[in-house]
Amino acid sequence: MSVADQLCEASLQLARRLEGLTFSDPVRYVYHPVLYAWRPHEAYIRQYAGSGRVLLLGMNPGPFGMAQTGVPFGDVHASRDWLNVARPVDVPAKTHPRRPVLGFDSTRGEGSGRRLWGWAATMGPPSVFFSRFFVWNYCPLLFLDEGARNVIPEKLVKAELRALEDACTWGLQQAVQALNPERVIGVGAYAAARAAHALPHLQVGQILHPSPANPQANRDWMGTVQRQLEEQGVRLPG
Repeated sequence: MSVADQLCEASLQLARRLEGLTFSDPVRYVYHPVLYAWRPHEAYIRQYAGSGRVLLLGMNPGPFGMAQTGVPFGDVHASRDWLNVARPVDVPAKTHPRRPVLGFDSTRGEGSGRRLWGWAATMGPPSVFFSRFFVWNYCPLLFLDEGARNVIPEKLVKAELRALEDACTWGLQQAVQALNPERVIGVGAYAAARAAHALPHLQVGQILHPSPANPQANRDWMGTVQRQLEEQGVRLPG
């Protein structure tokens, strides 16, 4: 099988494993964009997986990013106009009234995705960025509480977090087997820690998460990340 075929299969197998999990308070809504946004998710994999030697690993989807587009850090504008993976998105059975799934009709931006893909675009067309990098998420699920607030994996009930991490660790190992990267860079501390746990044979590093909720990221995130990558021996394309 091709790299894209292997990664598609790994993503679907992880999705099936995660369907069997249940979550209690504070989680009230679970979004699974790999399933309802499979068409753009698959398009992203098939267009870009394969040549990048550095895997940039995020934590899990945001409500206005991958939850809408099926693309890691998938800001609608970047996914549609730069990555060119706009495809129809189905509506999941249960969504929070304040966080509907509108797919590529969503008018809300995703701050982390705008920053990450905006940085990627400074290197040239997508082919240039993906010649060195590929972007993926450790966990493909979005969790929301009753008030539509994002619940990060670390805030889950401990037993439920262990079950989630067992499945997602397996999924990451399968993705790495398909992609065969030279190293993994966690986008934020949680992703870096989970990658180090799952992949003891690989070099794992970390960069600053681009979330606008992170005060450090609002002070020259792009320059900071480029310095961090250089310090870790990661050369940018071009």
